[in-house]
Amino acid sequence: MIARTLRTIVACAAVGAVWVGSVSAADLKWAHVYETDSSYHKWALWAAEEVSTRTEGRVNIEVFPASSLGNESDINEGLTLGSVDIIYTGPNFAERDYGPIAISDYPFMLRDYAHWEAYRDSDLFEELSEGYREATGHSVMAITWYGYRHVTSNFPISKPTDMEGLKIRVPDSPVMVMFPNAVGANPTPIAFAEVYLALQQGVVDAQENPLPTIQFKRFYEVQSNINLTGHIGNSLIIIVSETAMGVTGEDAATLEEVMKEAAAKCADEINQSEQDLVQWFIDEGIQINEVDKAAFQEAVAPIVTDESKVPYTLEMYERLQALGQ
Repeated sequence: MIARTLRTIVACAAVGAVWVGSVSAADLKWAHVYETDSSYHKWALWAAEEVSTRTEGRVNIEVFPASSLGNESDINEGLTLGSVDIIYTGPNFAERDYGPIAISDYPFMLRDYAHWEAYRDSDLFEELSEGYREATGHSVMAITWYGYRHVTSNFPISKPTDMEGLKIRVPDSPVMVMFPNAVGANPTPIAFAEVYLALQQGVVDAQENPLPTIQFKRFYEVQSNINLTGHIGNSLIIIVSETAMGVTGEDAATLEEVMKEAAAKCADEINQSEQDLVQWFIDEGIQINEVDKAAFQEAVAPIVTDESKVPYTLEMYERLQALGQ
């Protein structure tokens, strides 16, 4: 994917269409919605420092965490408006511009972390990234692991019927309402920065996120149960805008190289923390509940293979499922 992206950058720069500029210094804004103590922010800061060092100061990145430049919808729009240059975002948000890029974020699409790694390194991901670039002009530089999403609540959940009528916060994206709808819950989109207060005040009864996010957002303070549904193997993608100014040639190659390194380091760290955090939550007095995962999978299976209800093709689905086998 690096070679293809760089060929695109160089060709477009030659006609003044994309990533225009020379070797003069470029100051880029990297926005995301995650807390300063999250792995995502940690590795964004690392990447910013590495890019500056490796380009000898020609490319400088300032990182804006914790929704300081807007919520996830805002920063996605900001790529086109020019208010941000780089973002972490969920494929489920990028889906609004190019549907197939979100395929890995659909319920029960990924078997495990190794399956996700195979997808990250696959021709399928490269092709979908190119499809997103053709649709938007923006470049998917890298993908990192966000973790398996689990439902938190104030009572145990073990089977789909336990979620009937449950008012559960979800991100504001079509794919994220699919799982709750399939099990009879009531999905309620709320901005990420507002979830803790919504749980505390009883605006919603539950939410769903990976264990590292539940920890750094401190949702365990207002939810007594973590139910290991593992219903989505979630990713984040790093996108660089079409209008990011002043990055060409070797500096563009360096930028992409560093983004991929940061994404890989972050992914491994998140994967390890998922394994470590179950005991941490138990020590904090949180009840950890195993679920009948087969029953949850059965509830969504008819949807994820129905081309009339998803933005990807059955051929893409089958290619994804064949990876790593």
